[in-house]
Amino acid sequence: MLALIVLGLAWELWLSPTGRGTLALKVLPLAFAVTGLLKMRLYTYRWLSLLVWLYFTEGVVRASTETGIGMVLALVEVALSVLLFVACSWHVRARFKNRAALAAG
Repeated sequence: MLALIVLGLAWELWLSPTGRGTLALKVLPLAFAVTGLLKMRLYTYRWLSLLVWLYFTEGVVRASTETGIGMVLALVEVALSVLLFVACSWHVRARFKNRAALAAG
């Protein structure tokens, strides 16, 4: 997730800015998730696994409409979004399996 935050900031502020850099605010929802992830809150993992699809969609749209470094950054955003979704989904699934095993045991 931190890689997605860094990518979003670097993309919009230095590497290939669009406008005045106000699109860098798009990483703000990810920043809110940091404390919840550090505290291992299941709720944060669950809503983050849904939120990440917005970043995936942005990456797909920008990869198909931009050229050069913008397209490369968009493809990296798509890959990081998928990776974050898989990690969140795996964590939620593992927590539920662990909870079920503790209840059954």
